[in-house]
This record gives sequence, C-alpha cells and structure tokens, in this order.
Amino acid sequence: MIAILNRIVEDVEDHLADDIDIAGLAARLGTTEYHVRRMFSSLAGMPLSEYIRRRRMSVAAADVVGGDDLLGIAVRYGYSSTEAFGRAFRAVHGVGPGDVRRDGGPLRTQPQLRFRLTVEGNTPMDTRIADLPDLRLVGHAARVPLIHEGVNPHIQAHIASIPAEEHLRLKTLGNAEPAGLLQVSADVDPDYTEGSHLTYLHGVAVSEGTTVPDDLDVIEVPAGSWAVFRTSGPYPAALQSTWAATAADWFPSNPWRLRPGPSIVAILERADDFSTATTELWLPVERG
Repeated sequence: MIAILNRIVEDVEDHLADDIDIAGLAARLGTTEYHVRRMFSSLAGMPLSEYIRRRRMSVAAADVVGGDDLLGIAVRYGYSSTEAFGRAFRAVHGVGPGDVRRDGGPLRTQPQLRFRLTVEGNTPMDTRIADLPDLRLVGHAARVPLIHEGVNPHIQAHIASIPAEEHLRLKTLGNAEPAGLLQVSADVDPDYTEGSHLTYLHGVAVSEGTTVPDDLDVIEVPAGSWAVFRTSGPYPAALQSTWAATAADWFPSNPWRLRPGPSIVAILERADDFSTATTELWLPVERG
C-alpha cells in the first residue's frame, strides 16, 4: 500500500494541471479509489483532494510571482475564471494572487509527500477476519459531523437523548454478530474529511426474519468480510489509536483493503463512567 500511495503522489505531481483520474489510476495499480482515499487521509492527515489542491496552488504561486497572465494561470490549473482561481489560491495561501504579485508573499507551500513505512513491531494487534452474511443494523440514527480525535459531542448528545429503557429494548432485540450495542458510522466521506457529515446509528445487529419495530432506523449491509480489531484501555483514546494503527501498520502489511460500507464499534465491556472500555472495531474489507 505504501508503494501505491507513492505512485499516486508521483502521478499527481506529473498531472497537476490536468483532471486527475484517481479511480482509473487506482485500478491500474490493482486497488480501489475508496481504499486509496481512506488510506491517504489516514496517513497524510488530509484528504487526497485537499493535497492536490494545495500542491496545485503551491506550484501556481511561482507562476503568479513570475508575472504570468492570471487568466492563463487559472485555465492552466483547471479553473474557468480568475475569480474561481483566486478563491482556491486564497484558501491555501491566505492572501489573493494580486497581493502575492505585489508583495511577493506570504506563501504557504505544500511540499510533495513521500510515504515511508516504519516497522516497530512492539504493538501487536488483536485481529481476526470474520465473514458475515447480509447485515441488518437497527437502532436510532442521526447525521453528525466527523471528528477525528476525542469525544464527538454530537454523538454523545444523540446517545444521551435515548432513554435508558430504550437501550434495554435494543439489547433484547439484537441477535446477530456483531453482538451487543453497536456504534455504527455509515455514509462516510471516502476522503474521511474532518467536519464532513456521516450517519451515526446507535443500535444492534439482527438476523434475517427478525421483526423490526417501525420506530427504529435500519441500515442494510451486504454480505462480506470484516477485519475485527479488539482493544482495551482508556475510552475513546485506545479505540482511536487502534483505528489509526489499522492504516499505519495493519493494512500496509496484510493482503486486505477497505471496501465501501459502515464501520462498526461493538462495546464489549466498559467502566460505569465509560472512562475505560473493551471494544471491537469492525471494518469492511476485501482481498487486495
């Protein structure tokens, strides 16, 4: 995977002025656009689309300082007008092209990325692969913004709004893997952009034929393989560290890649105040 990401970066660099076909490039490299975007975002700390925009504007800054015609620069980098180019330029550099041309800066340069794999070997991951039939995930859903670190207050508020007796009803209804109360994140932006919205469902998995009450939301998930990562420790820090390690350590060294679908967190055990927990992180995967 590291080699594939570096090939993507090289291709981006060679085609900064073109419409870059990430899906086609990923297919030629034997993987999928979905997996590339998720891994890039996890390892680079920014979406691939944002990296491309920053690199384009970094290179375009030299043309602006050099005195080239602004409309010509805009068209060269795929913008139909100087206004659209100016907005993209300002979003990266904090100032407009005219300011830079007059003052020579300030400029914020995005260096070309290079991915490297550092193998530590000192943090074994408790992982298994599970093959599941079609899943029905049922519970209470809400649209919430994605937050990478710490407790998500929007999810916290959604869970707090569910009465205690409703948690008991859900537990009674659940009768399939993954077992227990589940935290489901679906419809996630492939770039995993912080602040983008996803569907969060607090619920359980039920088997085919189970009668689902009309007041519950349902997420249908096709059959497939899942990588299951078991974690114990401070919550949610230990879970979030494991999530990051799947991209940095596990996927680069295993013959699996992410496939579209929800991520699921099963809470197996927890302290009364939820300061610590034992969890299972379920990620939909396929053979790479």
